[in-house]
Amino acid sequence: MKYYVEKESKKPAYLQLYEQIRADVVKGVYQFHDKIPSKRLLAQETGVSTITVEHTYALLCDEGYVESRERSGYFVVFRSGDEFDVADEPQRSGFLSTYSSNPSDFPFSVFAKTVRRVLSDVAEGVWERSPNSGHLELREALKKYLARNYDVDVDVNQIIIGAGVEYFYRLIVELLGRNRRYAIESPSYNKIEKAYIASDVNYSTLPLGNDGIESRALWSCDADVLHVSPYRSFPSGVMATASKRHEYLRWSSVNDRFIIEDNFESEFSLASKSQETLFSITNDENVVFLNTFSKTISPALRTGYMVLPKKLVSTFEQKLGFYSCPVSTLIQFVLTELIACGDFERHINRVRRRKRNESALRLDNP
Repeated sequence: MKYYVEKESKKPAYLQLYEQIRADVVKGVYQFHDKIPSKRLLAQETGVSTITVEHTYALLCDEGYVESRERSGYFVVFRSGDEFDVADEPQRSGFLSTYSSNPSDFPFSVFAKTVRRVLSDVAEGVWERSPNSGHLELREALKKYLARNYDVDVDVNQIIIGAGVEYFYRLIVELLGRNRRYAIESPSYNKIEKAYIASDVNYSTLPLGNDGIESRALWSCDADVLHVSPYRSFPSGVMATASKRHEYLRWSSVNDRFIIEDNFESEFSLASKSQETLFSITNDENVVFLNTFSKTISPALRTGYMVLPKKLVSTFEQKLGFYSCPVSTLIQFVLTELIACGDFERHINRVRRRKRNESALRLDNP
């Protein structure tokens, strides 16, 4: 085998192996239904523990590249060239269907302490008007956060701060144009459709199957822009498999098409690593990435961010750069501090661990 682990790397060994095997699955080195190396064999070849390899394979299973078969091993379930649905059952997150975030989930004491620290350190600076794209400090913090957790490597000028996803839905229509036809999942978050109606654009609704948008509907539609929530579509709870995510990217690679990737709730995956994003795995500059702090901290913040592909940055600045940032300087600096000092990610990790434990208990006590 060609797999290896760089002992001096800051990246954990299980992630190094995960990325190498995932690349081979996507490239077709391992075909659909092929068996991948056993845990023991991979551990021996790379000089790591079987526990490390278990973590690697758990991630590959979580993201839909392989599946575990009792007493048989791990087999590839990802396929890149097949335009038909793969999963037999809806891909739903076990605890997210029962978990509803509210403002008290994020420790209020931590938030209050951070507000006091920002007011003390910045003082009257919180009265300063925010740059139109958002304060550089927050965008720098988000740049590092996205690189750490989503393998998204961007420049700060690609990150735009705004007042939640509804704000961005309208901006994206202005950016990409009303002459395009948009496509959304059916069912989907009701404000997505309302935003397109309010923007007076033509749009199509594409039915969700077990693993994402039904392939026949996707390939037969005449849309130019596809709006998806690959992690966990609301309200259906359907998650796009790895095969489906790559199918979306193939669809978008022709005729100057774009994808709007709504990354709603993805931080609260049961996996120890956030699910890969379309933005991070595309080879084209055609995915717009959206996320907010509504679930991770509180909807009362009314704060989100948009990550643009590089080729749209100058167009955005020319057409929409005059829009003032609607998020207060105080909130932006508080978010900057929460991300920079690690409190934000520690909260996410606590929720993940708690929900994994709750899920395990439910499985042990059906």
